[in-house]
Amino acid sequence: MTVLPDDGLSLAAEFPDATLEQWQRLVAGVLRKSGKEVSDTAAEEALSTALEDGLASRPLYTAHDSAPDPGLPGFAPFVRGGRAEGNTTGGWDVRQRHSAADGDAVLADLENGVTSLWLVAGAGGIPVPSLGRVLDGVYLDLAPVALDAGRDAEPAARELLRLYEERGVAKEAARGTLGADPLGHAARTGDEPFDFAPVAGLARLCAEEYPGLRALTVDALPYHEAGGSAAQELGCSLATGVAYLRELTAAGLSVEQACGQLEFRYAATADQFLTIAKLRAARRLWARVAEVCGAPGAGAQVQHAVTSPVMMARRDPWVNMLRTTVATLAAGVGGADAVTVLPFDHALGLPDAFARRIARNTSTILVEESHLSRVIDPAGGSWYVERLTDELAHSGWEVFRWIEREGGQAGALRSGRLGQDLANTWAARSAKLAERREPVTGVSEFPSLAERPVERAPAPAPLSGGLPRVRRDEAYEALRARSDAHLAATGSRPRIFLAAMGPAAAHTARLAFASNLFQAGGIEPVTEGTFEDSGATEACLCSSDALYEERAAEIAGALKAAGGRHVFLASRPGQYPGVDSYVFAGCDTVAVLSATLDRMGVS
Repeated sequence: MTVLPDDGLSLAAEFPDATLEQWQRLVAGVLRKSGKEVSDTAAEEALSTALEDGLASRPLYTAHDSAPDPGLPGFAPFVRGGRAEGNTTGGWDVRQRHSAADGDAVLADLENGVTSLWLVAGAGGIPVPSLGRVLDGVYLDLAPVALDAGRDAEPAARELLRLYEERGVAKEAARGTLGADPLGHAARTGDEPFDFAPVAGLARLCAEEYPGLRALTVDALPYHEAGGSAAQELGCSLATGVAYLRELTAAGLSVEQACGQLEFRYAATADQFLTIAKLRAARRLWARVAEVCGAPGAGAQVQHAVTSPVMMARRDPWVNMLRTTVATLAAGVGGADAVTVLPFDHALGLPDAFARRIARNTSTILVEESHLSRVIDPAGGSWYVERLTDELAHSGWEVFRWIEREGGQAGALRSGRLGQDLANTWAARSAKLAERREPVTGVSEFPSLAERPVERAPAPAPLSGGLPRVRRDEAYEALRARSDAHLAATGSRPRIFLAAMGPAAAHTARLAFASNLFQAGGIEPVTEGTFEDSGATEACLCSSDALYEERAAEIAGALKAAGGRHVFLASRPGQYPGVDSYVFAGCDTVAVLSATLDRMGVS
């Protein structure tokens, strides 16, 4: 028997080292076989994926993809985590959101895995006088509370402090955040930021008497929900945080005390690597701000990650469970201190008990069963993650610098420039959604017209009047709503006849493509029987390019003779008599579907 040396590389040592140039040459060869003529050095770029903020995800990363030293967990610049032990001592804080005065739901969450509460109070949430009733039975010395009360921040905070005193909670045992966020409220409502003096008073009180409480929240969700990119979210949060530091230090707090009064809230999306990089970059950037302000020892940014409301779909909402699972994983790996998993029915109204249970168990499974928190900074050392973190940090810093030149966060909101930049970002992304280059499962991909709608009690109306709230599904949702109205009025959905030409091998792929495309707009595909029996006024030919050349004009003519008003062909545009338009990968699906419904008289 031959005993191999225990160096861990003995098998690999039998093979010669491959070079980057060899890999590029092989990739270029494969691309040429598919009809793309590229040079060896351009092959890597051809396989790169463009991201927002001018970033790109490349197909290969090596040790040559340099990034600054991220340091050690728990030490500046805190890229690798705010605490040396990471989340290994018990996982992240599982924070459940509540916007209705339902004390039973609050207790059920706390008894089944939730470790802190996020209470939306005041306008758009729980009435401030009802906070005591909602928290009845809650051990306030064990369960941290994060308030989110907008303009009612001070009365809500005073009510919570009163409850602490009334229930005998020692000041050093109170934990959480009072959630004051004047600039976030201005972004939501379009109003001027409310008076900061009471907020400064709360911050001073917390700094002096309540060591476990923070007075302010820097909420980046308004910018994410307005369609902002990851870098814009970072830049807005930095500008807001700096604005609060200025106000707090002017009110007499030291820079260290002021930093200690801030908690930052970010969105976690199903783009797991971008979320991981965003949270790591946010800590690095805030460490730089603290350093420049003269407080390098102020500590790491405290982060509350929330699964993105933008990604939550109203159709086939069960898929949201998968989206939030990936987002929660990314938030945990990215080092978030607290994570809120929005229930899968969040976009439909108030979540029911089942939805809340799934939401809190998402974190529990990742922490307890997947052991995700047992490793400190699991993504650390990945060439891709470290490079993406660095690139995103630079992009976010440039957004921050632009906002500061604009007069700070308040000035950028007041001028409308920030809102326009966010709208431009969303417009570019909307084009990708419309062309299905950014697919939304259950909405633009593999929709089910037969699904039964999920109905929920309406949630309190959220704050509005400022930056818009966008959703990835909104364009398709509008089309489906038109189809639903037609169904309610006539008893049937608008239909299109899919004419499959030739054997299954010739038409299957394009038939499935066309079926999914039209269903995304609520148009029912008919594939059986004849055009005359289908009840449709439009048709789409589905087959191979070879059969299109042979028979497309003939069959299109027959469909027109049978009463067809419009004939599509599932392929890129060509010269086929009788064919009116084409559907293909990358076409503006929303525009095609909207025009089709218009022709069908579906308003």
